[in-house]
Amino acid sequence: MEKSSPPTAPPDGTGQDKSGAEPAGAAESNVLRLYAEDATVSRQTVETGRVRVAKVTRIRDHVVDELLACTNVEVERVPIGRIVDAVPAVKDEGDLLVVPVVEETVVVERKLVLKEELHIRRVQTTERYRDTVKLRYQTAEITRIPAQKPTADGEPVAGPARPNPEDT
Repeated sequence: MEKSSPPTAPPDGTGQDKSGAEPAGAAESNVLRLYAEDATVSRQTVETGRVRVAKVTRIRDHVVDELLACTNVEVERVPIGRIVDAVPAVKDEGDLLVVPVVEETVVVERKLVLKEELHIRRVQTTERYRDTVKLRYQTAEITRIPAQKPTADGEPVAGPARPNPEDT
């Protein structure tokens, strides 16, 4: 803040007598000196500290406990030995798939003989599966770094900017 200097003469002329000359002590007693203050506002950036953020990847174990379905196939050969006129179609009867196997035989006439059928049964079982797998996850670690006081040459001084009351 700056102070301004007092005015050199009173504005209404009350400090002079009628003759125009100022008496020796009277000028000081009749003059009201006025002062005014001016305020100047400025702004500057001050570093109060820094923050360091680091992402850290960690690994944790996770147990997987699920039921797994497994389908096994059983093949059974069923001998038939019957003569048929045409190749029978494949039949799907729920869990059983019947696949006909035919063979041509040479005789005076040609006939189809149903030699055998393959009975394929689907058997479904379930079992518990347990395993431990490694899962990665990230966390953020935040470190506060206090500001450093600058020296007279403008170089920062090592150490905290303010004394820590907990250190005393």
